[in-house]
Parts: sequence; C-alpha cells; structure tokens
Amino acid sequence: MLNESIRETLHPIGLLVVRVVAGATMIYAHGWGKFQKFISGDWSFADPIGLGEGVSLGLAAGAEFGAALLVVLGLATRIAALPLVITMLVAALIFHAGDPFGDKELAIVYAAMFLSLFFTGPGRISLDHVLGLEE
Repeated sequence: MLNESIRETLHPIGLLVVRVVAGATMIYAHGWGKFQKFISGDWSFADPIGLGEGVSLGLAAGAEFGAALLVVLGLATRIAALPLVITMLVAALIFHAGDPFGDKELAIVYAAMFLSLFFTGPGRISLDHVLGLEE
C-alpha cells in the first residue's frame, strides 16, 4: 500500500515507538519500584525459580529497570531485550502459572514486544545505529 520511500521512513519510527513505550512503561510500572527496593537493601521478593529472594529481585530489577533503559535508548537493544523476555516469561508461565489468563496477559504482551525487538533490532533511530552497532 505504501511506497518504498514511505515505508523506509515509517519503519524506524515504528520501532522507536515500540522501544520507548515498552521500555518506559516497564521502567515506570515495574522496574523503578524493584530498583528502589533493591538499592534500599530490602531484598524480600518472590523466588519463582529457586535462586533466592535477593538474586531474584536483583535479576528482575536489572531487567525491568536496567535492560529496559537500554531498550529505550536503543543501546545494545538485542542483548537487553533477552533478559526482559526471560523475566516476562517467568512472570507469566511460572509466577502466574495457576492464575487466570488476565493476570499473565500483560507479561505475555511485554515478552512479545521485547522478543520482536530482539528479532528486528532497534531501528535507525537508536544509539546502536549511531554507534554503528546495528545497520
């Protein structure tokens, strides 16, 4: 429907929107609180895969705050997307395993967005592109 020139313009804008919305909402709604909890020394947290509460909190905070920030910036995007995919799949399939679908739906949607960014890369409007790390 759209000519190639328009597609080439819209494609990186679409990837930018997905990166910023997925990453920023992850930071705001999930990562910031876990990051604050972690640095305050209160490491009580769910331990869905048996690594210990502090380790589980550190991994979740690292993904939901640190990796999500990298995704927003478009820096090491493909690598940063992986811990987010894993964290969201653990949330959906293990932590919320016995819960109704509505309780795991958001984690599944986040996992799909970050997995898409792993496959597509960050697009031209990213630090990865500026630094020559992605085409």
